[in-house]
Amino acid sequence: MRRSLRPVALAFVLAGGFLLYTSLRSGYHGLLRGHVRLVEAAPQARYEPGEMDNIHIYRRVRPAVVNITSQIIQWSFLFGPQPASGQGSGFIIDPNGYILTNYHVIRGANRLRVTWTPARNQSRTFDVQFVRSAPSMDLAVVKIAATRLPTVTLGDSSNLQVGQKVLAIGNPFGLPGTMTRGIISSIRTVREPGGRVDIVNAIQTDAAINPGNSGGPLLNSQGQVIGINTEIYAATGANVGIGFAIPINEAKAVIHDLITTGHVQRPSLGLGQYIDLSPSIAEQLNLPVQYGVLLVAPERGGAIAHAGLRGGTQPGYYGDTPVNFGGDIITALNGQKVESRSDLSRLLISKKAGQTVTLTLYRGNRKLQIPVRLGRSVSDE
Repeated sequence: MRRSLRPVALAFVLAGGFLLYTSLRSGYHGLLRGHVRLVEAAPQARYEPGEMDNIHIYRRVRPAVVNITSQIIQWSFLFGPQPASGQGSGFIIDPNGYILTNYHVIRGANRLRVTWTPARNQSRTFDVQFVRSAPSMDLAVVKIAATRLPTVTLGDSSNLQVGQKVLAIGNPFGLPGTMTRGIISSIRTVREPGGRVDIVNAIQTDAAINPGNSGGPLLNSQGQVIGINTEIYAATGANVGIGFAIPINEAKAVIHDLITTGHVQRPSLGLGQYIDLSPSIAEQLNLPVQYGVLLVAPERGGAIAHAGLRGGTQPGYYGDTPVNFGGDIITALNGQKVESRSDLSRLLISKKAGQTVTLTLYRGNRKLQIPVRLGRSVSDE
């Protein structure tokens, strides 16, 4: 009888042990749950007005921003010619596949590919059909074989204010669809690395711009493109809060000519040699005004020479450079104040060759207004 009860007793012991183990385990985790009480929420459904503005702009503009991959051939001393690649950004300006970007994004490439990502995880890649470029402006237009594409809205960069909010969308370090925000820190003339291109009225911003952002759009608070992100100022090659963009009005003035003729036809005054006046220079030369562009030697056959404007005749030195002083001083164009050559460049952006403008100038102590028919400067053929 005792032997027959042993299996039953063993079964009870095992069952009791199992129940004790599971009870202790349950109690242990219950103890933990009792001390760690997580407060969880439903997915966020409401956002602050500023956040909603950013979200709406991103959703609207991002599908029109593309990634541009360039393949170039680099020479290796050990292995000879080797393929290498670079990346940049661009944005669609016409539904038939025209994309605006920087020239330095596509420079020297023997193959260009555009990756369009209309929605997350929905990418299409195209070979570029043709390229039109303006190296002197660091601008390029490329075309892909696609239609009915989403486009950006080109804004107006003529009245930008330091302190206004801006957003940048691009592909920094190859990370597509990245948006950053900041403000306009300054408007200034800068020279691109290598010293080849001066960007007049460049938009300086603290919005994070990194390698791969070049060619992407800089947007205002309405989601309109006001600039083309082009370079950063950083010893390390990464963003330190100083980035620059080409004002969009410069691109708008030449896009049509660039696409249809392959080169840029820009209006020209034919300034030749000149000096930007400052109060100290004006005082030294006993001039009637303290600002403006002092003509030293206008370009022979240029627009202002045809209109009768005069350079200097009094020998002297500007720094270590021998120049002739006493020339006309341009102080306004169509009634808008001109303090320097960069002001003239800004005011000419919206003009076309062959148009007539009125220059206000001083000749000696006489104030004159002279009509000038703009010449034509053809470049980047």
